[in-house]
Amino acid sequence: MERVLTVGLDGSPESLAAAHWAADEAERRSLTLRLVHAWPLLAPEPTHLPAEVDQNYWAKRLMHNAQAELQARHPGLTVVGNLVADDAQNALLHVASESEMLVLGSRGLTPVESYFFGDISMFVVARAERPVVLVRAGSREEETSPEAGGPGGVVVALKLHGPCDDLLEFAFTTAAARGVSLVAVHGRSVPLHAHTPWGMDHGVTLEIKQDMQKGLSQVLHPWREKFPGVVVADALRLESPAKAVVGAAKGADLLVVGRRKHHPPMGPRLGPVAQAALHHARCPVAVVPHD
Repeated sequence: MERVLTVGLDGSPESLAAAHWAADEAERRSLTLRLVHAWPLLAPEPTHLPAEVDQNYWAKRLMHNAQAELQARHPGLTVVGNLVADDAQNALLHVASESEMLVLGSRGLTPVESYFFGDISMFVVARAERPVVLVRAGSREEETSPEAGGPGGVVVALKLHGPCDDLLEFAFTTAAARGVSLVAVHGRSVPLHAHTPWGMDHGVTLEIKQDMQKGLSQVLHPWREKFPGVVVADALRLESPAKAVVGAAKGADLLVVGRRKHHPPMGPRLGPVAQAALHHARCPVAVVPHD
């Protein structure tokens, strides 16, 4: 089967930004770029009707313009377009299962924007079988990441317990394809007994940091050996994991977070770190399902 990277198009500036991000990534990874636009009222092909009565006209125009723009910027990239007569959520989940990754546009942080963003993107990112990347229009910040030493690089959020091979495989592969550094971030809140009237108990915080460093080194060791060309930095923060991850992602090219494939029936499909990343990180965010 042909290896493809798929992006969802809906005509918004965010989806066009996602398409350009996806085209760059597909070119780096030597993948075919597939553009998908889904709408339940699309008519079966072929229609062979004048534009004024062709209910597929605007969908075709959207697809044609996007393909032409991307092909002009990436002449060596194979770009294909698919119009799907289905609900967007169902269509995107289906194409995600056939893709190396799915890329979607994200619409920001205000309550109204978050509502519409959650309508489709959050539904898909919480259920897709493959990694999903959320891209905002104009998402790149000028500020830098202290851990990365400047703008750029890939940041990956790690828990240090439980399997995370899929997450690290994606993060290291992406950093290697881009030729950039990788920052592995882990945050841990300081326990109550470490708080004193004059500040933090240095002995307790030092013990916590040493335990964090040991755990992170063990997790990263086999991946450093597998990807010797990737420069890896550690970012250990004594604060909530969500706050640590969002802070470390400032100025990054990409933030990578995990999502468990299996979750309690009544529990949330996305954990607090993924939720914080999707709503507050300014850079593109990749959510990688893992066991």
